[in-house]
Amino acid sequence: MSIITPEIEFVDRTTESLRYLEHGWPSDLCRWHSHEELEIHLIVDTHGKAFVGDYIGEFGPGSLFLIGPNLPHNWITDDFRSNKTVELRDMLVQFNLESISDMKSAFPEFRELDGLLQRAVVGLEFINFDKDLSQRMFAEIRDATGSDRVIKFLSFLLLVNRHPHQKSLSVANVARANYMAKHSNITRVIDHITENFAEDTSLETAAEMANLSTTAFARNFQKLTGSRFTEFVNRVRIGQACSMLQATDEKVATICHEVGFRNLANFNRHFLKIKNTTPSAYRSFTRAELQTMRVEIND
Repeated sequence: MSIITPEIEFVDRTTESLRYLEHGWPSDLCRWHSHEELEIHLIVDTHGKAFVGDYIGEFGPGSLFLIGPNLPHNWITDDFRSNKTVELRDMLVQFNLESISDMKSAFPEFRELDGLLQRAVVGLEFINFDKDLSQRMFAEIRDATGSDRVIKFLSFLLLVNRHPHQKSLSVANVARANYMAKHSNITRVIDHITENFAEDTSLETAAEMANLSTTAFARNFQKLTGSRFTEFVNRVRIGQACSMLQATDEKVATICHEVGFRNLANFNRHFLKIKNTTPSAYRSFTRAELQTMRVEIND
């Protein structure tokens, strides 16, 4: 739920399985939008704010993101007051989940990408990834054609998959976390949490739902979602709170209890830990920023 509806972008895949794009700033391509394809996105120049689902954070040269299917996103450069036109700010590749799934059927070795694609549904940032390396590999993908382009892209995807510092972004999009776990018992737990986030579900109860021992469940759950069980529950609740803060005028204390926290102090502590701001400040900031986007789009 958002106070501004993202533009839906259609990507034509009738002739190519990959779509490469690059653009500067400002550009008509910079807008609040979403699409079915996944997108790996490099910021080459400028600093600003990244908007991914309910996530708002800083970006700068070298910031590298992986955006999941149907996850709204935009990058807004802050230093617009200089009236500086940037020729190349963004390099990106869009690709379809089905294509990767078909490839894994033919080449099971590529199943090592399962965890990465699973985590991508909430958006990922690869912290401190080598900017020169990523820019060079994007350029190689851009300049290649046919199967050579696909091979270069897969090489890059395998490389970022092994990067040790991957940050999950939008907590509101975890409801789609069964994209890659369609046949996993853990899917039932993920669905239960996202649909019944206000309920108290213990680790032991969740393990029982998944027909796993507590230890096995905890290990596999973290591998699949990138978060420990309690962290995941708190992130889902905070994500729901973010949506309510954006879209409603309910009091913070009311939202706190509606998303499952027992007291306001605990809610504020987890909100600050996950979002690096207070609930009230988050509401004020996101409404102001997204309203600015609405004006820019209408203009």
